[in-house]
Amino acid sequence: MGEKIPKNSWGDRKKIIIISIVLIFLAASIILFLSSKYSKPSGKIVYVTANGSGDFNCDGSDDQVEINQALAYVAENPQFTTVYLRGPNTYVISNSIFIGSNIVLEGDSTAVIKIKDKAGWKEEKPLITQMDSAGNHDIVIRGFEIDGNHDNNSERDRGKGYYNLMYFVNSKNIQVHDIYMHDSHGDGLKVSRGSNIQFYNNTVYKLGHDALYIIYSSNVEAWNNKITCRTNSGLRIYNTNHVRFHNNVINSEGEGGAGIQVQKADPATVMDNIEIFNNLLYETNAAGIWITGYGSKYSKDSAKDVYIHHNKFYKTGTNQGADWAGGIVLNGFQNTLIENNLFDGCYGAAIAHKRVTKAFSAPGSGYTTIVKNNIIINTQPSHAAGKGYAIFNKLNGTHSFILENNCLSNNAGGNYMYASSTSDVKVDPGFVEQVSKNESMKKNFPWSETLSAGPQRPYKKE
Repeated sequence: MGEKIPKNSWGDRKKIIIISIVLIFLAASIILFLSSKYSKPSGKIVYVTANGSGDFNCDGSDDQVEINQALAYVAENPQFTTVYLRGPNTYVISNSIFIGSNIVLEGDSTAVIKIKDKAGWKEEKPLITQMDSAGNHDIVIRGFEIDGNHDNNSERDRGKGYYNLMYFVNSKNIQVHDIYMHDSHGDGLKVSRGSNIQFYNNTVYKLGHDALYIIYSSNVEAWNNKITCRTNSGLRIYNTNHVRFHNNVINSEGEGGAGIQVQKADPATVMDNIEIFNNLLYETNAAGIWITGYGSKYSKDSAKDVYIHHNKFYKTGTNQGADWAGGIVLNGFQNTLIENNLFDGCYGAAIAHKRVTKAFSAPGSGYTTIVKNNIIINTQPSHAAGKGYAIFNKLNGTHSFILENNCLSNNAGGNYMYASSTSDVKVDPGFVEQVSKNESMKKNFPWSETLSAGPQRPYKKE
């Protein structure tokens, strides 16, 4: 027969077992707490917060210090990919943020990077820039907000290179998307001598220069952005090739320049692969699109074949004192093709050959622009830009239009100034508007495709 275990002995063992389990649980909890508080980040993401729960924690002052520590950590440990800014929080910076190659800098939509009041930075010092002065690559910036804090840094002038939000030189494979950027003195994203640049799904409001400014670069695409200009343009390229701007909405609120700006000034730079399509440009201060070649003599083969199609221009060129107001204003580019665009209520002229100032004189002569299958209606007079012409060739000694099958109606200054066509069609005032509201009429309308010009994708709300 086996011996019976005394009841008090079994009770003691139960107590020991329970106490042991509790001690093990407490020890595990302490180890877990200490590891989460003091160990290196795990996974692929390094978190930056302001509430003490992150891998790096900011305190609302000089927050670039901790953000740069996080970015440096990811750069030094390639098993990590991302620095993530947790919101809701405003990260106030007093110096630049430096991002390296193969790194994602992203954050919650409620995470805000903001330059401090009265920062006093020197010219061309940006909020976010490259880690290596020789250039970086494969950079992604997405998801959060950037506040340029314009009004609390009013000692600087806009458009002079101060407080650019992002600036990269000799860098490639750059993506900036789903960012809300606003109220700055300079550019949103500026890239010089770069390649493979994508700028999309951003909301940009009243910057101090261009939302996107690309210089001496190649392979650039910008799409699905909502931009309100204040000082210069929405999208701008300078001596840059292989460009696609599409499905953007660009406007002004009584300030700024062109919605989209294309410039060539370097004889050695070729610009022959630029496409602008499916954009809505409305109430811009100056031209909806401004294209200009100028400076030292260059071959027309190095500035040619810009393709502008399926855009909508609505009341572009609101500034009565701007000679370059209108829908499209251009000079110095050969064989530009403008087709299937809808121009409604533009000021001065819907399409014009103009030299904005003497400094923008194109070398030589013989430049031709092809305009076909567009709808041009309701063009309005402008004190400086013209009486409201559909087509205005102010450079008729050096530039000419080829006009084919355009639909024209109710243009205050008349359909042509120093231009002519034998195939354009004039319709009664209000007829195009009537067709646009009647599906059966639209089916038989020769310019039904043009009526649907403009963005074909949904846009993020601000």
